[in-house]
Amino acid sequence: MALLEQWRAMAYDEKAGRESLNRFWKAYFQEEKNIYAQLLKNPDEVVRGTVKELADRYDVTVMTMTGFLDGINDSLVEKNPIEELEEDTVVNLGFDKALLYKNMVAAEADWLYNLEEWQDIFDEETRKALYKEQKSSTTITKGEKIYPNDPCPCGSGKKYKKCCGR
Repeated sequence: MALLEQWRAMAYDEKAGRESLNRFWKAYFQEEKNIYAQLLKNPDEVVRGTVKELADRYDVTVMTMTGFLDGINDSLVEKNPIEELEEDTVVNLGFDKALLYKNMVAAEADWLYNLEEWQDIFDEETRKALYKEQKSSTTITKGEKIYPNDPCPCGSGKKYKKCCGR
């Protein structure tokens, strides 16, 4: 079984009790925070290695590293073969800084996008702009209401009710 399947079976185990899963995720989020804090100290360095080597480097289990790789994959410049991960699979952690920040905002992971290491990467104004950009990208806005007797927006010159409003 590929590592990702094992990770998901463990992390989303429906048979585990709620309290057990809460403890699991609390511990995972702390380890994830520590890995990101180390990565953000040298944001331009592309860390490479096998899944096992990276787990050892960041002092976490292979399963925790698998979960981390699953989470960061959408923020990487060069994606990892996440579905086929094994302990000896070579992966990279070369991330796009702005994309990573916005993905952390999208995940509502305030413990990550508020890491003090971000202050050395982006100034406060840039962080606010990235935050706002991410939040507004998911905001749905309604178009102006069209009433039956209004001119049709298609430009035909007919009333909406006699044209596209049928």
